[in-house]
Order: sequence, then structure tokens, then C-alpha cells
Amino acid sequence: MAFDEALAERIRRGLARKKGIEEKKMFGGVGFLLNGNLLVGVWKDSLCVRLGPEQAEQALLEPHVKEFDITGRAMKGWVLVGPEGVPDDEQVTAWIERATQFVRTLPAKEK
Repeated sequence: MAFDEALAERIRRGLARKKGIEEKKMFGGVGFLLNGNLLVGVWKDSLCVRLGPEQAEQALLEPHVKEFDITGRAMKGWVLVGPEGVPDDEQVTAWIERATQFVRTLPAKEK
């Protein structure tokens, strides 16, 4: 299954004004990096969000959110938000902001 291009476009719109954003094809989908660190992405029809361990644990209590596990081993600090959890751009933007708060705490990666 290809990734949800419409969701990727919604993310692009949500990131349009941010500096230091790069887009890369990865894990059969697309990822968006902030200063070289993976921020959010699309895997199949779900939004992948990097929140850090504590915020990810809290996010798992929310509807339509599950562990980011595409290999049989969950990625710590990441969650997958199903399509029902991002019905409009407002929710997509809110998840991007949550991810940005965590990723900005990480050191920028050299290219």
C-alpha cells in the first residue's frame, strides 16, 4: 500500500512557514525533518509523530493513537495517529506543534 499523499500534502501546508524543514521518502512513506531530526511523517494512511518518551506515553491514552510499530518492535517516543484522529488540518497542525516542541530540544544534525 502506498502512503496517503493527501495527508502528506496537509502536513506540507502545516509546515509551510517553518524554517529548517526537509522532506524525505522513508519507511515506505514520507518523513519531514526539522533541523535534520525526524519530526512527523506518513506511513500508509496514518500520521507518524515524534513526541519523546513521556509525551508519547500520554498520547497513547488519546483516541485513534497507537504505538509506532511497523517492524514488530515499537519505536520509543513515537506514535501513529489513525485517519480518524486527524479529520481536518487543525488536528494535523496540533500534532505538528506537539512534535515540534520535542524535536526542538534535540541538537541539529549535520548534513
